[in-house]
Amino acid sequence: MVTKGLYVAFEAKPGLEGAVADFLKAGLSIVNKERDTTAWFALEMGPAKFGIFDVFEKEDGRDFHLNGDLAKLLFSRADELFSSPPVVQKLDVIASKLP
Repeated sequence: MVTKGLYVAFEAKPGLEGAVADFLKAGLSIVNKERDTTAWFALEMGPAKFGIFDVFEKEDGRDFHLNGDLAKLLFSRADELFSSPPVVQKLDVIASKLP
């Protein structure tokens, strides 16, 4: 059962919306290698608003993901792609339905 989550919100710089979407699509191949990331979603919530939502069974999995390759890449490209730094929120999952 998943008990931990993350929500990361960010806004693309003007004209870089496509680059942010492509970055997120490419990030799936990185996340697929993480055995403790139970579910991962790249989100587009408006013309320039994007986010990531993911869930984990344990705190260890979330910590590994937060220090993993995609997080490092996301923050290394933040100045290039985003209007402001990504906002990371740790969440506790109180109920879920997964396949």
